[in-house]
Amino acid sequence: MYRSKTYRVRPIAEIKNEIKKCAQANVPADKIFLCDGDALGAPMEVLEETLKALRESFPDCRRVGVYATAENILEKSEVELKRLNDLGLGIAYLGLETGDDKILHMIVKGNTSDEMREASLKIKRCGFKLSTIAMLGVGGQKFTEEHIVGTAKILSETCPQFFSFLTTFSVPGTPYHTMVERGLIKPLTSKMLFKEMHDIIKQSSFELNPVIFRANHVSNQHPIGGTLPRDKEAIVQTLENWVHETPEGLYPPRPHQM
Repeated sequence: MYRSKTYRVRPIAEIKNEIKKCAQANVPADKIFLCDGDALGAPMEVLEETLKALRESFPDCRRVGVYATAENILEKSEVELKRLNDLGLGIAYLGLETGDDKILHMIVKGNTSDEMREASLKIKRCGFKLSTIAMLGVGGQKFTEEHIVGTAKILSETCPQFFSFLTTFSVPGTPYHTMVERGLIKPLTSKMLFKEMHDIIKQSSFELNPVIFRANHVSNQHPIGGTLPRDKEAIVQTLENWVHETPEGLYPPRPHQM
């Protein structure tokens, strides 16, 4: 999504001016999200001033969210993260993608599974709700078992309050697409994708806290969700049925075809 963009931190005066304009326009703001994909990497002074301005302009806002990487969670101290949480930053969205180090290296994620685990536990300790995202099919057929085992392990150890699946598609012009074209990655069929989801959920334990689970993104073949571990048995059974009912060799349509 961000290959055409260069990361920069916008001047705080510019940010405050936009917040003020939104408030003057009476834009409803029950929830607010800090853009773009690596906003938590901004300096503390920028984040603090932004959150203070949001609180002043939108006193009824219930929650401010942000995308986070393991790197920028680990770069900030717990004192700093707790300060941001006190100012209203309440939920962090972490793109785990996978819990397997080989796949993380292959997709140039920039973090190891140990760093993902450490960052997840740290952000939760600092008062944030954690929303973790994993990518079905990201390791291709060759690494599907490693993806299942590693991702289930991370989920069991970190137990995010929210968890979701997206499905991996190769987009022309990206290195991932080049790997698919060269045969280095063989995409999963619909049946294999359902099995990955089934096995990750089945092998994960959700014992630290309840987890709201959703797989209803446009990239996913069928929507499914629930609260774990309460609904785990029913979700696993539904996924097992989908595996058995799906023909071999069938590939999911791309999101724009759905």
